[in-house]
Amino acid sequence: MNDGKPNWWSRPSTPPEAARIPTPSPAEEDDFPLQAPDPAESAAPEPAAEAPAAPKVDMTKEPAASEPVPTEPMPSVPAPAVPAPAAPAPAEPVAAAEPVPTLDGRPAPAERRPLHEPDEYRTPPYGEPGPWAPAPPVQHPAAPVPAPQAAVPPQGAVPPPQGPVAPHAWGQYDPWGAGPGAVPPPAPKKSRRGLALVGALAFALLTGVIGGGVGAYVERNGGIGTVELPQAEAGSADRAPDSVAGIAAAALPGVVTLHVSGGGSAGTGTGFVLDNRGHILTNNHVVDAAAASGDITVTFSSGETASAKLIGKDTGYDLAVVQVTGVRGLKPLPLGNSDDVRVGDPVVAIGAPFDLSNTVTSGIISAKERPITAGGEKGDGSDVSYVDALQTDAPINPGNSGGPLLDGKGRVIGINSAIRAAGGSGDGDGGSGGQAGSIGLGFAIPVNQGKRVAEELINTGKATHPVIGVSLDMQFNGDGARVGDKGKDGTPSVTPDGPAAKAGLRPGDVITKVDGQRVHNGEELIVKIRAHRPGDALALTLTRDGKELTRTVTLGSAQGT
Repeated sequence: MNDGKPNWWSRPSTPPEAARIPTPSPAEEDDFPLQAPDPAESAAPEPAAEAPAAPKVDMTKEPAASEPVPTEPMPSVPAPAVPAPAAPAPAEPVAAAEPVPTLDGRPAPAERRPLHEPDEYRTPPYGEPGPWAPAPPVQHPAAPVPAPQAAVPPQGAVPPPQGPVAPHAWGQYDPWGAGPGAVPPPAPKKSRRGLALVGALAFALLTGVIGGGVGAYVERNGGIGTVELPQAEAGSADRAPDSVAGIAAAALPGVVTLHVSGGGSAGTGTGFVLDNRGHILTNNHVVDAAAASGDITVTFSSGETASAKLIGKDTGYDLAVVQVTGVRGLKPLPLGNSDDVRVGDPVVAIGAPFDLSNTVTSGIISAKERPITAGGEKGDGSDVSYVDALQTDAPINPGNSGGPLLDGKGRVIGINSAIRAAGGSGDGDGGSGGQAGSIGLGFAIPVNQGKRVAEELINTGKATHPVIGVSLDMQFNGDGARVGDKGKDGTPSVTPDGPAAKAGLRPGDVITKVDGQRVHNGEELIVKIRAHRPGDALALTLTRDGKELTRTVTLGSAQGT
């Protein structure tokens, strides 16, 4: 039909060009199928085997409305396959169409070709399908899903009419975009590293909880299983001879504990062996209860016991000697020199404080020539002892009396005799305030004095005291020792033809120094004199009528009690 518009893509004398476009082969995967011919261009029915000659029609006239317009039968021509990147799947061969007679009744050539080859990239007029360029290569998935195959119409069949193409179907082609039916990309695999990290965190949390529980249990219950405490390996039991342990080990076999009873009283003290004949030195106040007919038992450090007898005692020096017999293996202690002792020297004390035998304590010499008096319980002064003592801070308690005070070489330098008790002003084992513990003020008789007295007691049973032959005024409150106006029972205060009388001393003289050492009262003067032997010469400094005089006195001797 000529509507006055130029149909430059077809000619009236030839069949419509669309009829000659071969039917596309089945669509390959990732190819885009071509649209079927427009239904407006109706296809001719399938021709019969023998087509009769068609009547001539005047093409210059328009047919009447009721008159049908003759059309040429359209042969079914196979459409060329659209090239694809991949090898196309084999398609079923389409039988060649038989020659179709033309309008003038003559048979058409076997193949009618257009004047120009169709441009597959031409611009589509009026909504025809767009240009179809070969699709770029597509990355196929590992297991491709086959695309639906386009049905190939049988020979001579008329393709079904298709509706108009939606305008948006011809948008700009993206060769890399996913078309309809594209297989979605495979889901990304979960990272093994992330799983490993999660597992490690879970394991750390689990082990932390378990470890915390175990730690709490161990802390509350003190551990799991049997307790085995660490201990040092067994070492040598030997100690240096000058150590406290070495001194104690060497001295203990020569130290004894004394248990005394008699006269309605009993006591405990300490002593030490003087010689292999069994003589033991101790304090007088330890054995005083057995002076008449008491019982004395000696216990050695090994536990062996023996009976002892009193050999001699002296109240003024607070010393006594007892003897054991029938005992073998005695260990006498060596005697040192108390004149060589210096303040600060280390000392070791051994005794039986509160009846605890073989007790060892240690300290230093804290003072020398400390004048002390002990005893005096009888009230007449007959039991008072005067000691120019060594002071020590080695703990000494009741029961230590009579025990040895040893120097750094294990030699006896003193005999422990008295302590200063807290709260009391007296001396002796417990002082006037009763028994009390050590406060670091212990006193020992110097061994030089003890040696002389012990020898006299062993040899004669009595000890001698050095004297100057004067009676002292013990009520004098001034500084020094004052010679009394009268002696005991009205006798002269200065013994006629005695040591003091020969030196020129008079009643009322105040003695202030002995061999240059200051004395402050009568007790100190007695202590200083008894620290010497009878026959020793002493220089006495005295005050008379406001003048200071010096006199030399040779000590006499008196029998002790």
